[in-house]
Amino acid sequence: QVQLVESGGGLVQRGGSLKLSCSASGLTPDNHGIAWFRQVPGKARDGVSCISRGTGYTYYDDHVKGRFSISIDNANNTVYLQMNSLRPEDTGVYYCATENQGLDCTIVAAWGYKYWGQGTQVTVSS
Repeated sequence: QVQLVESGGGLVQRGGSLKLSCSASGLTPDNHGIAWFRQVPGKARDGVSCISRGTGYTYYDDHVKGRFSISIDNANNTVYLQMNSLRPEDTGVYYCATENQGLDCTIVAAWGYKYWGQGTQVTVSS
């Protein structure tokens, strides 16, 4: 059974940094891409970033390009999201997720991801 556990969220001021971690267990070769999503109350989960376990290909939403960096430690099945120059609009619950449909980060939309962590809250104050 695939399990994902996020950590590293918190409260930070505008311009600050946080590093999120997603520790995965039970992964199989079918779990190609691991992605980060953000959700705010009353809205759907939006794709933020994704990394391919096999190729290392990375995806970033336009709103975070140049500020966020995703990386993976395949030996420890951990994905990181380094978030710099944080803005109040980055506030939300951040979830990591993986899929088994072979998307491999070609699609980063919530409907394509089957396995989800419990989320970690990120709050950026102005």
